[in-house]
Amino acid sequence: MRAANITGPVSHHGEGPVWSESWGGLRFVDLTEGELLTLEADGRTVRRLDIGSPIAGFVRPRANGGYIVATERGLGLSDAPDAAPTRTVELWTDPGVRMNDGTTDPSGRLYAGSMSYAEETGTAKLYSVDTDLAASVVLDSVTISNGIAFSPDGSLCYYADTPTGRIDVFDNVEGALRDRRPFVTIDQATGHPDGLTVDADGRVWVALWAGSAVHAYEPDGSLGAIVDLPVSQVSACTFGGSDLRTLYITTSRQGFSPDDEPEAGSLFSLQPGVVGQAVVPFAG
Repeated sequence: MRAANITGPVSHHGEGPVWSESWGGLRFVDLTEGELLTLEADGRTVRRLDIGSPIAGFVRPRANGGYIVATERGLGLSDAPDAAPTRTVELWTDPGVRMNDGTTDPSGRLYAGSMSYAEETGTAKLYSVDTDLAASVVLDSVTISNGIAFSPDGSLCYYADTPTGRIDVFDNVEGALRDRRPFVTIDQATGHPDGLTVDADGRVWVALWAGSAVHAYEPDGSLGAIVDLPVSQVSACTFGGSDLRTLYITTSRQGFSPDDEPEAGSLFSLQPGVVGQAVVPFAG
């Protein structure tokens, strides 16, 4: 399968796509520009929203409207889908560490992961954030906390700390992640696991940074499908569209010169013949 370029280059470091009717469909972040990008109804152009932070790590809708976004060292909340955050909370003070990827669990709790700007081993964390914005550390000694998503029945959580070269899986037991173990290991020559999503049948779709592809793994860990892209830095993916049958894929041109990979930074899509899961809004 091969994904189609639907926007042309629109981001420096596209990440974190998520579909929600509350903001009109597909939204993703330009992470290093601190912007939210929303795909317009024409399916080709985007509108931009500056969140007032140098980093926009990921975004999720809120149950009562608006959104929550990962800022450089914390979280920002907005009560309206197209307004900048009016409330912020800082989770740490170290200027060498920034937010990266995250998600919501089946109950609407937030998981948010970090990384150091220098990508230093073991200096990042994965946090759990309750509806009152109280945060606790779920994993420490992480390097690049990346994709995280839950199985359709909510019993499993899949997670990538990119330099490990693995997607790991946890049991989700009464809202706590237990018994971390390898789900799949990806050869470095193939790419590095970045953002990921899980479809309605339990397949894990993972973007491969430096791999020019998205891989889909069956619930038993076997490779079920490969989506090829014409750019190397494939960053994240999600299912969207009114029927959740379109796989949207973000890409990055971080570190590239103007002449490198002309399509990098574009949003890509395809319909792989499966259905995704609807996003769970943040309950706070």
